[in-house]
Amino acid sequence: MNIKIIGVGKLKEKYLKQGIAEYAKRLGTFCKFQIVEVPDEKAPEKLSPAEMEGVKEKEGERILAKIKDKEYVYALAIEGKERSSEEFAKELEDLGTYGTSDITFVIGGSLGLSPEVLKRANTKISFGRFTLPHQLMRMVLAEQIYRGFMINAGRPYHKQEIN
Repeated sequence: MNIKIIGVGKLKEKYLKQGIAEYAKRLGTFCKFQIVEVPDEKAPEKLSPAEMEGVKEKEGERILAKIKDKEYVYALAIEGKERSSEEFAKELEDLGTYGTSDITFVIGGSLGLSPEVLKRANTKISFGRFTLPHQLMRMVLAEQIYRGFMINAGRPYHKQEIN
């Protein structure tokens, strides 16, 4: 299985780079994992709604250029469906079982994703209503992908909730 995260902007924080590198190493047991960065669009602090859409459109074009037709695409979006770790693990397993070996996750820039990227996505996923820095989201997502593989492998990383 090939797992790719496309993120807008360059990751600068050393601690995030280290965390993502650790999960990338762990994921090597289960899949080919890569992170693709696309440049963010430089914009002033205060933007009109039209300027915001222009920024998202330009970033969206860069994102779409990195997605192949055969890839199954998850767009990270607040309006997406929330899943438990177990539900997410099952989705990953089902995708692999039914022949989808290329899975791409897209994390937009500070303004979010363009309508074109959201339209290309096969599904939208939300990690809740919290607003998180998009750079931090890369590490959170990498951890959840790893957790999903560990759940599917029946390995003791994920603690099951006891009722």
